[in-house]
Amino acid sequence: MKAMILAAGRGERMRPLTDHTPKPLLSAGGKPLIEHLIERLVLAGIQDIIVNTAHLGEQIEAYLGYGDRYGASIQYSPEEAALETGGGIYRALPLLGAGPFMVINGDIATDFPFETLKNKTTHLAHLILVPNPPHHPSGDFALNGRLLESKGDIRFTFGGIGVYRPELFSECEPGRFALAPLLREGMDKQSVTGEVYSGFWMDIGTRERLSEFDAYLKGR
Repeated sequence: MKAMILAAGRGERMRPLTDHTPKPLLSAGGKPLIEHLIERLVLAGIQDIIVNTAHLGEQIEAYLGYGDRYGASIQYSPEEAALETGGGIYRALPLLGAGPFMVINGDIATDFPFETLKNKTTHLAHLILVPNPPHHPSGDFALNGRLLESKGDIRFTFGGIGVYRPELFSECEPGRFALAPLLREGMDKQSVTGEVYSGFWMDIGTRERLSEFDAYLKGR
């Protein structure tokens, strides 16, 4: 299975840090955020990695190279301007192949066992949910058995980790578009499954949470 790391965002909430450094290269525990994810993917036996880039993307390519030092093979899907999650994945489909592939937000930190998704069978998508963090108390989706629903009394937060089939994007066209509407359409067709992960997970969306992750790593 191939994996894609979403690394094209501007990181507005991280400014001024991201004015000169792309968000995935911000450091915690002595290494960039994206490097933590790549190392965990390789540890899980996932070596074929695609990274989409936009804002200061040349810095990401220069730092990661082709992945040799990680034991990985890294390809890039550059975007002139960030295409949002849906548009970015759609643009990278020729690199991702004809089978299911994994997509991971480049601004999360987690010890999720990615190897459990390597042979995951799925309809259109399978999402990893997490308990709602303080900054997102209302959650995103509900679970009805294994099926995800857009509405429900008990909702969880989408953890930025998912497995998708190319067919999810079969009616899309190139350009900028969000992923969430596609997922909700798939949920209406009972074609999106999910599971809740209660281990370590953080959305590194602010400078404060970047500092928290850095302290967490240094305190282990």
